[in-house]
Amino acid sequence: MIDIISSVIPKVKKKLVEVEEKLTSTTDPREIAKLSKAYSRLKEIEELKEDIDYLLEDIELWEEISKEEPAALEEIERTKRKIDEKISRIVSLLIPQENMNGVFMEIRAAAGGEEAALFAADLFRMYSRYSERKGWDVEIVDFHKTDLGGYKEIVFFVKGNDSYRFLKYEMGVHRVQRVPVTESGGRIHTSTATVAVLPEVGDVEIEIDPKDLKIETFRASGHGGQYVNKTESAVRITHIPTGIVVSIQTERSQHQNKEMAMRILKARLYELEQQKKKSEIDVMRRSQIGSGDRSEKIRTYNFPQSRVTDHRINYTSYRLEEILDGDLDEIVLKLQEAEVREKIARGDFFEDK
Repeated sequence: MIDIISSVIPKVKKKLVEVEEKLTSTTDPREIAKLSKAYSRLKEIEELKEDIDYLLEDIELWEEISKEEPAALEEIERTKRKIDEKISRIVSLLIPQENMNGVFMEIRAAAGGEEAALFAADLFRMYSRYSERKGWDVEIVDFHKTDLGGYKEIVFFVKGNDSYRFLKYEMGVHRVQRVPVTESGGRIHTSTATVAVLPEVGDVEIEIDPKDLKIETFRASGHGGQYVNKTESAVRITHIPTGIVVSIQTERSQHQNKEMAMRILKARLYELEQQKKKSEIDVMRRSQIGSGDRSEKIRTYNFPQSRVTDHRINYTSYRLEEILDGDLDEIVLKLQEAEVREKIARGDFFEDK
């Protein structure tokens, strides 16, 4: 990855000069704020690359010393870890920052019956643990549980300013290969679950005409404790032009359920609009890390071989247990690297956002 970063540094330096010139020639507060943010981002990339160069020189010195002092090998490994951390930070900076407060994630059991529902529960736990590692908050919005503890579907909100940048790669079909707890013969089954990732958006990004909405109330069922079936607190909102339907019944009040349903509806409409724009821009191009379509098979979790394979970048890890426990950064970093390589190839980096 260092070679990729090195190749983009000249472009970073050139863009820095352009941004500085624009900053000195504008008095528009909004433009100044946007340019200042771009400048900080580019300057940090430049400084991180300088740090990496110094650390690489340190490694050369430690390698010379290690011929006579084996303990120097520990310093080499420690320095390599520092370089990896700085590379990871550069990669995240090279990918445009999305101004999102958080994301809605929807996991649904697909092929495989009860085993698919159990796998959906495993994925929810994986994302919950990953969010915990990142310092994000997770709020369950709605769910339908099975008798064995799986989920037919679960919708949850991950609150974190940079959550979308890391979780956006999870959209698609996830496949598991293992012996189900429901299988007495010990045969390996293949099941799937779908994951959707919807960035939360505000009124500025999506405007909804109240005349386009059909709002219904009904009695909650399935979960909600003593309040189940006693009041019409559940809310179903239909967006008539698109046919999108959102039903929420987890909150105790009708007002709370309506508010949450509107948040999810806006996120789904935003996703729909982004997909339309993407198709209009280039219907033929298929990105290296996939189209982002929830119908695309993106990853396989193979239990017999303790293997996780991301099919979009043909990357395999044999740390299945750790990944399912929320240690997703290994795969996310590889996906970010793939996105960086693709952006360099297309030459669409450093546009002012």
